[in-house]
Amino acid sequence: MRSFIFLAEGFEEIEALTVIDVMRRAGMDVKSVSITSDRQVTGAHGIPVTADLTFKEADFGGSEWLILPGGMPGATNLASDPALCDLLKVHKGKIAAICAAPGVVLAPLGLLKGREATCYPGFDIACTEHGAIMRDVPVMATETLITGNGPSAALRFALAIVANSMGDSVAQQVGAAMLFYPKTMNFYF
Repeated sequence: MRSFIFLAEGFEEIEALTVIDVMRRAGMDVKSVSITSDRQVTGAHGIPVTADLTFKEADFGGSEWLILPGGMPGATNLASDPALCDLLKVHKGKIAAICAAPGVVLAPLGLLKGREATCYPGFDIACTEHGAIMRDVPVMATETLITGNGPSAALRFALAIVANSMGDSVAQQVGAAMLFYPKTMNFYF
């Protein structure tokens, strides 16, 4: 099953590229998608990245994961895209968002109401206002929603996505090959 990670001008580079790298190491089919008409997207720290597809080129039917990196103004730019917001609202698969994205994108769409989540400090207010149950953890993983709190959690966030889709042993193998050695796979909640 194919998954998609969305890139908007000003995205947090480590959160996007770590997820793509880890998912591909695990053998998952993940494509980066520019929400603009140009495949080249510049991150929050001036790093230009060439996305695999533009939003208009992608076929989202049957996708497993829709993934949102944070960063500012990246998260705001994601939230300002009506087509992406419509897609998130009707998506039947799983959603992952990190850093500012849970508060800036998911919460206003009502996608966190009654659900456990984490995000970058300060953006939790918007999450709580929209009914989320906030947890002060690096990564909060449920069956269909994974959220992360920021750049330092990017590897854990990515491994949580892999564990959800492919099982703990695959996530453990990928993490170990990258010299990430948790004592157990319970590095997320």
